[in-house]
Amino acid sequence: MNNTSSAGTFGMGTGLDGMWQAMEQLRSTFDRREGTRAPRGEVRAAILALLAERPMHGYQVIREIEDRSGGDWKPSAGSVYPTLQLLSDEGLVAAEETDGRKVYSLTEAGRAVAGADDSAPFRAAGPSSGDRYTALPKAGVDLARATAQVGRSGSPEQVDEAVAVLDDARRRIYSILARD
Repeated sequence: MNNTSSAGTFGMGTGLDGMWQAMEQLRSTFDRREGTRAPRGEVRAAILALLAERPMHGYQVIREIEDRSGGDWKPSAGSVYPTLQLLSDEGLVAAEETDGRKVYSLTEAGRAVAGADDSAPFRAAGPSSGDRYTALPKAGVDLARATAQVGRSGSPEQVDEAVAVLDDARRRIYSILARD
């Protein structure tokens, strides 16, 4: 197989090494990992929704969000604990020391705010719902896997054809954003 075939198109080097680097970059772009930043307000909404169900300590909040999102979202301690402190400062949650841990629960004011917002971000119905945190990343990872397979076992002509398909797909995806 020709190791220089069209890999420069990825902008990550030459040959198959460059293509593998590009595929790893694509995969890591779509993987939700611990500490992945969520849009503003999502951590807050998730914490309020969880604490409306029962009191929890910070690590429980992190685990519940990860479990309920199907592993797609695991907020970092660096986003959960400051948000809990902010909610406490706002009088929406109260902390109580239990077994050496701070356990947070909603105050009456917190219950009113949590009851008014039914948009917990981890309540997505799954990839078929069109949710941007499940369907689009899954499609991107699936595409990266298929592309990597062509790179591993395809002929130079097949690699060139795959590059052309990817170039066309990139243009078509940007055209989606260009529409009003």
